[in-house]
Amino acid sequence: QLLLVESGGGLVPPGGSLRLSCAASEFTEDYYAIGWFRQAPGKEREGVSCISASGGSTNYADSVKGRFTISRDSAKNTVYLQMNSLKPEDTAVYFCAAADTLTISTVQATCDDQSLYDYWGQGTQVTVSS
Repeated sequence: QLLLVESGGGLVPPGGSLRLSCAASEFTEDYYAIGWFRQAPGKEREGVSCISASGGSTNYADSVKGRFTISRDSAKNTVYLQMNSLKPEDTAVYFCAAADTLTISTVQATCDDQSLYDYWGQGTQVTVSS
């Protein structure tokens, strides 16, 4: 059973930066696509950014393009989400999730279908406020 643990959340003023980490319990490159999702109070969970199992494809929500960058460090079994120029509307609980390549191709980096993601972390709170 793949386990995912997020870290790096916190309180940051508008315009600030944070780097979220998603540490996996086992090697994920070529086996799992990894996605970052977020849920703000009273809103549905939404996809933020995803990276393919191969690492060669990435996908970003329009609201974070140009500000967030997803990357993976296979040696550390960790996927990062670098968040810059943060806005109050980025405030949410951020989750990472993994999709097995039995259900998603190795080059696919979709965040649109959350049902593809079978493994979820517990989430980390990001609050953007002055």
